[in-house]
Amino acid sequence: MVRLILASASPRREALLAQIGLRPDRIIAADINETPERDENPRLYAQRMARAKCAAVIEPGAYVLAADTVVAAGRRILPKAETEAQARVCLTLLSGRRHRVLTCVVLRAPDGRIAERVSESAVTFARLSPGQLSAYLATGEWQGKAGGYAVQGHAAAHIRALSGSYSGVVGLPLFETAQLLRGLGYPIL
Repeated sequence: MVRLILASASPRREALLAQIGLRPDRIIAADINETPERDENPRLYAQRMARAKCAAVIEPGAYVLAADTVVAAGRRILPKAETEAQARVCLTLLSGRRHRVLTCVVLRAPDGRIAERVSESAVTFARLSPGQLSAYLATGEWQGKAGGYAVQGHAAAHIRALSGSYSGVVGLPLFETAQLLRGLGYPIL
């Protein structure tokens, strides 16, 4: 039997896979250093993180799927907000602006072949009033989210436009993921 390992503890990625009929056999959170390198551009950072997550999970005879999502304001990589102050800084920067969300997906087949894709989407936030910003922060859904927001949650009320992959902004671009799986021989519809 062909096994699929998800190298991510993200419940959003697991739920997105379920949307296309896939349930990982195991979920293993890759323990890697996620600090951006000095002057690293967002696309290269997303690729480096997804590759490192995939490489960190050793499961002989299985497909290993890893992903990393980066919110970028210009060349600036926004953090996964761990504190309300971090989330406030991110959301203040994104308020009334267009930014990019890049998600790199890496798949390693049981025979060692590796393939990857990067999904790039553009997201435009409405200008947030101080009250709207405080109300969003009070939800707590920003915790651990790249750029301090979750497009699939309350933040959706402030997204003026999204061009690209909605599922990629959530954390796993499903079209690209399905292409990788089919391309390396994993049975998928």
